[in-house]
Amino acid sequence: MWGQWLVNDHGQHGASFSDCQMQVSDWGARCAFAGHRRKPDTQLDLILDYRSNLALYPDFQSYFRKHRPPLLAAWGRHYPAFLPAGAIAYQRDLPDAEVHLLDAGHFALETHHNAIATMIRDFLGRTLSDKRRKTQND
Repeated sequence: MWGQWLVNDHGQHGASFSDCQMQVSDWGARCAFAGHRRKPDTQLDLILDYRSNLALYPDFQSYFRKHRPPLLAAWGRHYPAFLPAGAIAYQRDLPDAEVHLLDAGHFALETHHNAIATMIRDFLGRTLSDKRRKTQND
């Protein structure tokens, strides 16, 4: 089971690596999780439940337009399951959304952690400062 899962998982996500930057130890951790006896059930539940998200998109979009929450998306442009258009679509409802398309795939956080950490730090610094100023002016 481990070997089969690793082949399938690498086939699904491996093509999206930029210069294979993921550490071998990260693959080891994924293999350990793959061996967990409930893993196939959990994965199947997640995949099948994803369809229910589509029905909720109008609610999400309405919330975004009404409340205008700050949004930062650090997106792996080479991941075939979530295309760049999905990230850019946030900007239709949130024109101020910050969307960063990285030269990465599924494992963007593992392969681009320093860049993403900097984006998060900068984003929170700006959005929290803006929120404090707004609260003080109200």
